[in-house]
Amino acid sequence: MKFGKRVAFYTLGCKVNQYETESIKKQFLEAGYEEVNFSDISDYYIVNSCTVTSIADKKTRNILSRAKKLNKDSKVIITGCYAQTDGESLLEKDYIDYVVGNTNKTEILQLVKSISIENKNLDKEDKIISHNIFDDFNYQELEFATMREMSRAYVKIQDGCNEFCSYCKIPFARGRSRSRKLDSILKEVETLTKEGYKEIILIGINMGVYGEDLEESKNFEDLLELVTEIKGVERVRLGSIYPDKINDRFINIMATNSKMMPHLHISLQSCDDKILKLMKRKYSAELIRNKLLELKKKVKDLEFTADIIVGFPQEEEENFKNTYNLIREIGFSDLHIFPYSDREGTIASRLPLKVDGNSKKKRVKLLDQLRKEMAVESKIKNIDKNTKVLIENIKDGIAYGYTENYHRIRILDKGYKVNEILEVKIKLEEGKLYGEEREKI
Repeated sequence: MKFGKRVAFYTLGCKVNQYETESIKKQFLEAGYEEVNFSDISDYYIVNSCTVTSIADKKTRNILSRAKKLNKDSKVIITGCYAQTDGESLLEKDYIDYVVGNTNKTEILQLVKSISIENKNLDKEDKIISHNIFDDFNYQELEFATMREMSRAYVKIQDGCNEFCSYCKIPFARGRSRSRKLDSILKEVETLTKEGYKEIILIGINMGVYGEDLEESKNFEDLLELVTEIKGVERVRLGSIYPDKINDRFINIMATNSKMMPHLHISLQSCDDKILKLMKRKYSAELIRNKLLELKKKVKDLEFTADIIVGFPQEEEENFKNTYNLIREIGFSDLHIFPYSDREGTIASRLPLKVDGNSKKKRVKLLDQLRKEMAVESKIKNIDKNTKVLIENIKDGIAYGYTENYHRIRILDKGYKVNEILEVKIKLEEGKLYGEEREKI
């Protein structure tokens, strides 16, 4: 049997995973492989997995099974976080051929090249390419293949996490926090600006700790300043940040550096001290209130989005109300709401007094209603404000892009081009924001 050179990719989870898939894909394309859609017949299916929730695990398994059904003779390879934490059990599935751990992703091409009819009966241990993630002390450089979204480009600056929150498997999937060398980051940003990208989005697992493991004596705030100084960079966004990583210098950079976009995604999870302690988060509700309100006071037109876990073990009505009320007080333009689910091997999975399913659903519904109300309020308060919009795509006579504070906006196309920056006045029509052009930048 001779294997062909068709390869299909599927990515689940965060922007970091998507970024890493692009690097793997670049290797394959340069080696002469043909990329096909994941729904097409392929010789190899590569799934970059997520394990942040049990739902993510289930979705990953469904996608892997679907791939094998498309072509029973194909080789199905799983990599990513689920592969790292559950490799042995995944190989028990008859629709998975190989498991590749997170920091072995760069070896997938060599694996595919080595596959032949003779190795169909390899021993189980030969079908797992992985190692102890905590043996990795240095950031693993990937080939420059930055994930692009039309006019925006993502740059990974850090991997891993040292927080070990009680509900989270990510440290076991990603290992200890490892920062990318500063020169490598700056070189990639410079390359992207030369290609014409004006907006850079910095991503990582816990970006606020950037530099703590390096000898360069440069921290996260130093990195932000250096990136914004690069010629051609006009807008910088952050993937997410923990509340306790927001310091005075960070606030000052956000307030005074015009290239830092006034939007932050906060890895919040709860706003109740009892639940935060059970989660092993290293901050209090008061810190959340102080830091986020200070940011809103000092950063013009700032908007927040956030992740929230509802129904954590021992969360009573009072604890939920504390979270609800503080979110209401601060104000968010959007929320990502997750009902708590046990993750095998975590401390939280062993906690007593689990919240029943009906209570979780009720709390999710209440918080989702608040989310919708805040989203409307956020849109209304932006009406008649002037902002700059980076055009990301144009379809059917309408140009689309995001405002500086991350509201998706429509603009009547007047011959604009993708990657063009317009200055517009914001209007609201039928619940959707649109922009009236003021002048070209």
